[in-house]
Amino acid sequence: MQDAEDVRRTALSLPDTTEKTAWNMPTFRVAGKMFATLPENETSIAVRCPKEERDELVLAEPGKFWIADHEAQFAWVRVRLAALEDGDELRDILADSWRQAAPTRLLEAYPELGLPAAE
Repeated sequence: MQDAEDVRRTALSLPDTTEKTAWNMPTFRVAGKMFATLPENETSIAVRCPKEERDELVLAEPGKFWIADHEAQFAWVRVRLAALEDGDELRDILADSWRQAAPTRLLEAYPELGLPAAE
C-alpha cells in the first residue's frame, strides 16, 4: 500500500518539484505551479486531470478515483492511496499531473517523462 511518504518521495523525485504547505496540507509544485496535494488524513492525493479523462476514470474505477465536491469545477481528481496497485502506478499518476503543470522548458528537458498529448 502506498502512503504519504511514498507520495512525497515520488513527487519530489520529479524535476524542479518543491513541497509547500498550503491550506494546512502538503502541496507539490513544479516551477511554482501546483500539481498534487495530500489532503485530509493523507490517505488520498489530489492531482491534475483533464475533466473528460477524470470523468472516465471515476466511472471506470470509482473505488480508486473520485471528485471532491469543492473541486468539481476544476480539472482535478482524487486518488485513494490504498487502492493503488504499486509504486509504479503512483509514479505514473504523479508524472502525468506533473506534465500538465510543467512549463515547456522542463517537458523538453526531460523527454523520458513524456510530453502531454497534443490537443
